[in-house]
Amino acid sequence: MNWLDHLPILPVVLPLLAGVALLVLRNRSLAVQRGVSLVAALALIPLAIALVQTAAEGTQLVYALGNWVAPYGIVLVVDRLAAWMLLTTSLLAVFALLYAIRGSDTQGRHFHVLFQLQLFGLNGAFLTGDLFNLFVFFEILLLASYGLLLHGGGRLRVKAGLHFVVINLVGSTLFLFAVGTLYGVAGTLNMADLAVKLAATPPDNLALVQSAGLLLFAVFALKAALLPLYLWLPAAYAHTSAPVAALFAIMTKVGAYSILRVYSLMFGDAAGPVANLLDPWLAPLALATLTLGMLGAVASTTLRQQAAYLVVASIGSLLLAFGLGSRDAIAAGLYYLPHSVFAAAALFLLADSIGRARGDFADRFESGPAMPGARVLGGLFFVVAVAIAGLPPLSGFLGKFMLLKAALDSPLLPWVWSIVLVTGLLSMIALARSGSLLFYRTHSPHDAASLTPPTTAALAPVGGLLLLVAGLVIWAGPLSDYAHATATQLLQPQQYIEAVLGTAPRPPEGRAPARGTPVGSPLLGSDPSAASGGMPLLAGTVP
Repeated sequence: MNWLDHLPILPVVLPLLAGVALLVLRNRSLAVQRGVSLVAALALIPLAIALVQTAAEGTQLVYALGNWVAPYGIVLVVDRLAAWMLLTTSLLAVFALLYAIRGSDTQGRHFHVLFQLQLFGLNGAFLTGDLFNLFVFFEILLLASYGLLLHGGGRLRVKAGLHFVVINLVGSTLFLFAVGTLYGVAGTLNMADLAVKLAATPPDNLALVQSAGLLLFAVFALKAALLPLYLWLPAAYAHTSAPVAALFAIMTKVGAYSILRVYSLMFGDAAGPVANLLDPWLAPLALATLTLGMLGAVASTTLRQQAAYLVVASIGSLLLAFGLGSRDAIAAGLYYLPHSVFAAAALFLLADSIGRARGDFADRFESGPAMPGARVLGGLFFVVAVAIAGLPPLSGFLGKFMLLKAALDSPLLPWVWSIVLVTGLLSMIALARSGSLLFYRTHSPHDAASLTPPTTAALAPVGGLLLLVAGLVIWAGPLSDYAHATATQLLQPQQYIEAVLGTAPRPPEGRAPARGTPVGSPLLGSDPSAASGGMPLLAGTVP
């Protein structure tokens, strides 16, 4: 065994160790803390690329912590979907951090510690194969997000943070209720094992399982900001600092990921009496979320508020693709997901630079002074607007085209086409109005010295995110193929189940194997020397 066998756990361990190291270095210079944080964030990118390359071959890596075979021990699972989410998160994190180290990280204490713990929670949520540990990683990333949201203080930020905390604490409580119910019925929380046992749910327990499944959906919908549970998001995202808002662009996607993972695995076509639990709910709610999110964007009074509502609209588009449920629709959503993350993050960062360049007028939609560097800011705003509105030639257009094409066989075809096209028009109107008010309806400033011109350090992360959006177009063919392969893998959950559970023998009377006892199975191998002294090891791969 070599260190490559431990690759699946490195995206979880690395930010955790970086966060601990930053706590130890809290009294050192800010330059040292920034360097450690940036190196840790950059190191996640090659790790994620390596996992994507492995997953692209169809391999599902199962990593058993403590050498405990599933379902008795904790496992991390790397498949195409998990690797895709890891890569998106790692790329976003680097550019958000590059923007933060130009000064935003000095507004409060422990920014870099919280940033790394946020990545720890995000990566863990994408990799865990256990429902309870999904809850644990949710709590880790939410605790870190509370601190990041309030970083720098201020009345509006504290008010929005209070709403964010209270609503998410309610969601966490409901999560525990759902998890407890499923454990009481099935006796396990390993998601692969749950998929097997829920498919054989007896009639007496059917109502309990369905109630727990819908309760889980409510929790994930809250995290994803799905209607009617999105009201916490606009204020929270609009009033926090720019790099935090940019990082939060992936937060709603954690809820969307959880919906896709849990309901394709545990409540999919092969789930017997609990199959297709979300079919009546997900697509209609996604259409409503898309509509109201875009109306909020049209009615917004500041650019950051508009960006927040556009995040709500993007989650509507994403969950609409997942809600249609076909291979092509899910693939369209997976291709659209990184586009929506990078474009929204770029708009949050750009809105901050625009607000600084307008002085006291900030990013409010009202006639203000002509900005220094208006040509550069205006050019970047135009590209971001094209990306978010879904206009050619950028990846937003390709994602929506794939979604509309996938809807041709859906009974919701008239609703999907009409709402997606109308909201696309509304996004163009909203962003055109914003650009006109910010860049054209201007007057000569009374005190030009009070206006802060944009710097290269501030605009470079925006440009980097837009290059990622362009990369989604340049490599649209292979990325689309990867998305379709991921959708195929998700719609065949038996592969995931076999990768996690294998053919490991069950101990008598449902008891777990003794600690440290080698278990002979295709997952761990029958050779006791394969164990590494109780350390985590690669449980196995299934093509």
